[in-house]
Amino acid sequence: MNRPLLFSMLTGVAILAAPVSHSHAQDTTAAKAAKAVVPDSSKTIPVDGIAAIVGDQVILVSEVMSSVNSARAQGAKIESAKDLSKLEQDALQQLIEAELLVQKAKLEKIEVNDVELQSGVDSREKQARGNFSTDAEFRQALKENGFGTVEEWRKMQLDAARRSKLQQEVMQKLQRDGKVTAVNVTNAEIDEAYEEAKTQLPRKEARVGMRQIVVATKPSEDAKKKARVKIDSLRAQLDKHPEDFENIAKRESMDGTRELGGDLGWNRRGRMVPEFDRMMFALNPGVISPVLETGFGYHIIRVDRVQPAEVKARHILIRPTVDSVDEGRTKLLADSVAGAWRKGGSYDSLSVKFHDESGGEEKTIPEYPRSELPEAYRNALEGAKLNDIIGPFAIPDPAAGANKFIIAQVTLLDEGGEMTVTEARTRIREHLAGEKKMRRLIDSLKQQTYVSVRYAPDRQGEP
Repeated sequence: MNRPLLFSMLTGVAILAAPVSHSHAQDTTAAKAAKAVVPDSSKTIPVDGIAAIVGDQVILVSEVMSSVNSARAQGAKIESAKDLSKLEQDALQQLIEAELLVQKAKLEKIEVNDVELQSGVDSREKQARGNFSTDAEFRQALKENGFGTVEEWRKMQLDAARRSKLQQEVMQKLQRDGKVTAVNVTNAEIDEAYEEAKTQLPRKEARVGMRQIVVATKPSEDAKKKARVKIDSLRAQLDKHPEDFENIAKRESMDGTRELGGDLGWNRRGRMVPEFDRMMFALNPGVISPVLETGFGYHIIRVDRVQPAEVKARHILIRPTVDSVDEGRTKLLADSVAGAWRKGGSYDSLSVKFHDESGGEEKTIPEYPRSELPEAYRNALEGAKLNDIIGPFAIPDPAAGANKFIIAQVTLLDEGGEMTVTEARTRIREHLAGEKKMRRLIDSLKQQTYVSVRYAPDRQGEP
């Protein structure tokens, strides 16, 4: 069994579920640009040569080298030419598998919204810049790694994020559609994996669980009236010029789809709030909806395309504005909710009445890595004990341009530490099952797609 894969199983990172593709390799190379490791130059490597052809797409040798550099920068041990050759072969196979998944996503008509990916690119740029003392050092490191400008690097990052998201979305869709079948993992396979990894079992990270009530800042009635007048005027414009929907969305819509002319991509039932969902699936293609109110504001919807169980739609959103007076009023409300809960009030009753679902926060978080929680949550949990009620504390609500307030009860506290044998075996079983399902899918895709491997690492440099 491959040791890096085994270690990834124990740490919760499924390599085959998220292949070390063009995206992953370049993320790490850019973030550690100044520390990138260059492949063995004693080989004659056709840097711009073709490593493989997958369907109608080409994978370049330079992409393989980028993946290799990434792995070496992350600590992959290369002690011989044989080790390097094996690393290159693994990198090429992972790139092929990633491309197969991307092409399958296109066949399944899966699309991703670039606007939603921009924040991730922003975070990676911030992290990458943190490795350098000055902006000039960062830019110089990018140039040394083949990027002419920061904008060029950001474009590559966005493409990488898009490919990664497509891979995730296609796996989820295939699982929903029952096209990724369950597999059996034997005790013998778990025993083998455990024996190989037991001397390097990672420590468990601290985890926390909670149930929460999110109290959102709501606009005043006056602000809602102004927003309604605005959306009604836009709807009147569309009555006269329905072909202007995209232009009006680009000019007026008040969410992340604005730059895309309101494009929401493909959506299945249940992904939007119920009132929006019902309207979107009731419309015929090309028909413009009446004004619709949700927790986000006022919408106008147009469905562009329909396929079984999915629709591709656009919308225009006008949000009522909120101000500091609205936020102050909400803080007082959150204080009263917290007080009622601490005095023995029913969580179910309080959450039904006060929890805001429009922002996407779940009522219940059964288990979550403590280190990955937003800073406001981590600070509020400091010193908390099991069953304590914490808050209210504020978190930003970018959509509203104000804060919303969280009241939460701690339902799980796991301080981490040494992983038990039972926990290790459970995690190994889960990831072996995931890896076997992925392998079955990849093998099926290879049978359906033209794949030609042109690059053989162990033969490079031969006459």
